[in-house]
Parts: sequence; C-alpha cells; structure tokens
Amino acid sequence: MTSVLFICMGNICRSPTAEGVFRKLMEEAGRGAEFQVDSAGTIGYHQGQRADPRMRAAAETRGYALESLARRIEPDDFDRFDLIVTMDDDNYRDVEQMNPGSRARVVRMCDYSEEHELTEVPDPYYGGERGFHQVIDILEDACGNLLRRI
Repeated sequence: MTSVLFICMGNICRSPTAEGVFRKLMEEAGRGAEFQVDSAGTIGYHQGQRADPRMRAAAETRGYALESLARRIEPDDFDRFDLIVTMDDDNYRDVEQMNPGSRARVVRMCDYSEEHELTEVPDPYYGGERGFHQVIDILEDACGNLLRRI
C-alpha cells in the first residue's frame, strides 16, 4: 500500500481538496485499496476545522467530498507516509526543514501538472470564487498524473 500525504499551510483549502480529488480518482480507477491518503498543514491554526466553506462548495459542484478535519503535520507523518506532496514552495521548504531524514519523499504537487504551467498551486483563501475552481482545475490535472505515475 502506498501512503500519500497532501500538505498546504492551513489544511483548509488546497490540501484537503487534493485529498478529495485524489480519493475520487483512485476509487474511479478501482485503485482505492492501493492507497492510504490524508492531508495536513504546516501550521495548526485551523486544527479540527472542516475545509473552508467556499472550497467545499466549489468541490461539491465538481463531485468531490471534502470530509477531513484540519490538522498539522506531525513528526510521525514522516515515517507513516511514502510520499508527502506540497502545494507551494513555502510548504515544500517548511516540510523539508521538518523532515528528520525519513523514508518519506517530499515533492511538489505542480511537478505532476501537465495542463498548467505553474510551479505552485495558488492559495485561494483571500481571492474570489474563481480561485477555488482554479485550484480544483490544477489538482484534477496533477492528481490524475500522480495516480498514473504511482
């Protein structure tokens, strides 16, 4: 079983959406039993909260359920997960600094994007509704390619 942890800053927009998109894609591909999937943030400010209501609404219109509760990445995660997928360069640096030299491989989500020429999944928190849909567009592309590659 391959374990994948998606990371953003607060774990209320991008990473729970990546988790929801990846879960749906793996189930549709008949590969649900092959993966353990979770999401977390580099900060614990939103600990225990559901995903941002605007992100949940955008995801729901596209058929994705965002059911996880926000949590902060923990030291044990570096031993529990094979792949830690970060949403932006700050998340990548933060996670790399926390990494105790574990077996987990830390990567960037946009490394798997083929349809979008971005290096980061933009944080939609302070933007308008379109930003939440743009995040889903990027994550559908990148999660689909990630699933095909592992």
